[in-house]
Amino acid sequence: MNLTYKQPGRLLGVLLTGLALALPWGQASAQHDIRGITPTVDTTSGDLTFNLYAFPFNINLPEGSSLQMWGFGDQDAGAGATHGEGEGYGLPQYPGPTLVVTEDVPVTINLTNSGVPNPVSIVVTGHNVTAACTLPEDLCSDGLVTKAANVGEKVTYTFTPTEPGAYIYHSLDGSNPGLHVEMGLLGVLIVRPADASRTAYGNGTGTGYDQEFLSLLTEVDPEIHLQMERGHVQHFTNSDRFAKVWFVNGRVFPDLFQGDYNPLFPHQPYESLAQAHPGEKVLVRQVNAGQDSHPFHFHGENLRFIGRDGRKLSSDGVVADLGRSDNTINSAPKQAIDAIWTWTGKDLGWDIYGHDTTHVCNAGPDGFGDATSTYPGEWCGDHGKAFPVTLPGVGELSLGGWWSGSPFLGDVGDLPPGEGGLNPFGGYFFVWHSHAEKELTTFDIFPGGSLGAVVVLPPDVDIQ
Repeated sequence: MNLTYKQPGRLLGVLLTGLALALPWGQASAQHDIRGITPTVDTTSGDLTFNLYAFPFNINLPEGSSLQMWGFGDQDAGAGATHGEGEGYGLPQYPGPTLVVTEDVPVTINLTNSGVPNPVSIVVTGHNVTAACTLPEDLCSDGLVTKAANVGEKVTYTFTPTEPGAYIYHSLDGSNPGLHVEMGLLGVLIVRPADASRTAYGNGTGTGYDQEFLSLLTEVDPEIHLQMERGHVQHFTNSDRFAKVWFVNGRVFPDLFQGDYNPLFPHQPYESLAQAHPGEKVLVRQVNAGQDSHPFHFHGENLRFIGRDGRKLSSDGVVADLGRSDNTINSAPKQAIDAIWTWTGKDLGWDIYGHDTTHVCNAGPDGFGDATSTYPGEWCGDHGKAFPVTLPGVGELSLGGWWSGSPFLGDVGDLPPGEGGLNPFGGYFFVWHSHAEKELTTFDIFPGGSLGAVVVLPPDVDIQ
């Protein structure tokens, strides 16, 4: 009896719903951008406006617990969503809606406190924001640095983003600094270059990319959330805070792989599985919106740091290029770091497409396969080289469902009985995770927390 099988997979099939599975090589061209909402445009004035509200809600964690959060929601129910799944989505969420705007275009955020038992505000890192009370009868509170809305009140915030990049917006309560970030009143602002180029900072900056992904890091102390749920708002003190749950884009492992706007997570809409093809430049926007530092480690190949807090790392007057290469982003609280990641397979010493014995690699000037090659971008120096070791038998494998059963990109081999078959396209999964061991747990349960991944997909599989 043959006990081995080739299973098409479940999880990744859900994650990558709609992928083109039969495209000719070299024709997979979908481009992924950070997803969120764009401003509504007043047809008369041309004003760009977000309408947000703040409200309490609960999120569920994989081990079965529930946490009360305070979060921002989109009052326009995703009318400006950057992808179809976000249309009609108006629930309060963790993190708040990702706001996508354009450099040098004025922005207005109307914020209504619809139920948070504490004055709610908005500050935006790196920006001068003007606040005005708008409802009712120009009533609102004076916060620590800006106007804040009590329940039933509304505040309007206006600013002009002058530099492309990734920024944090969050509420700041003057009487309880740190409480609102802890409770989830935070999100990311993405400022696109005015020239509409597919770059981080504009044409001529050397920051072009093929795919773009957000990695938003936060952490919470569940005891504080329990106290807030009981109404003990004034009992909060940041000195007693001790984080026990760590998030990427508002989810913990394994939930963070389950696709955007998955109905299993009604208040946590954003997934965090980065995808790329060999040779593509992936812009990773690593944003630490929490209160602790997070050392986030990337397997597979170093990243090139290109910017921090919306400013390109270019020159300090002595060194021409302040960007650097590293495999770990150690981000401080309220810090946003931009980096470019590329995986090519160069110099592995074996042919990553070795399952296709007839494929052709015609090297261009850079040594990679040109447009006439079967797999453009293949490192021709390793073309035709055999896999250097003999793989263990199926009965000796215990590598988990993300192993395709084959070492070759785009190939699916036999898997032991019971393995999940979560890699139906024969991609390469690389772990991206916190290097603080405690952050790989949820309530001390491993695996959990900030444990994510990137998948390098075969050239014929489209990016979802």
